[in-house]
Amino acid sequence: MLAAALERLAAEGMTVVEAAPALLTDPIGPSLRRYVNSAAVIETRHDPPALLALLKSIERQFGRRAGGQRWTSRVLDLDVILWSGGPFAGPGLTIPHPLFRTRDFVLAPAAHIAPRWRDPVTGLTVRQLHARLTRPRAGHR
Repeated sequence: MLAAALERLAAEGMTVVEAAPALLTDPIGPSLRRYVNSAAVIETRHDPPALLALLKSIERQFGRRAGGQRWTSRVLDLDVILWSGGPFAGPGLTIPHPLFRTRDFVLAPAAHIAPRWRDPVTGLTVRQLHARLTRPRAGHR
């Protein structure tokens, strides 16, 4: 599914610069199945709103239905997490993605392919954000 999605991005005129290996992760929310996550660095002529519209179109082509309960199982979920143009806010889209700093399933693959990419809000690299998220914490006694 991930390989087919990357092929579809390329067919839509985007250049897939690099893609992270697939990572099997537990769900967030009520979904009962595990997910395969990855990340890709792409080059595109589209601005963020046009890119998001194209990504949602690709999701529908792969069988994702609009609406329904949030956090349930889905065939494909494509998001814009970071953008070389810095922060962006518009209807239905905020870049960087508001929750990406708290999600290992986003940071782990992103750190694999873009460890030095900086979060424009915190100034930290993806590698630093991932290390902060996954570092062992002191337990309570």
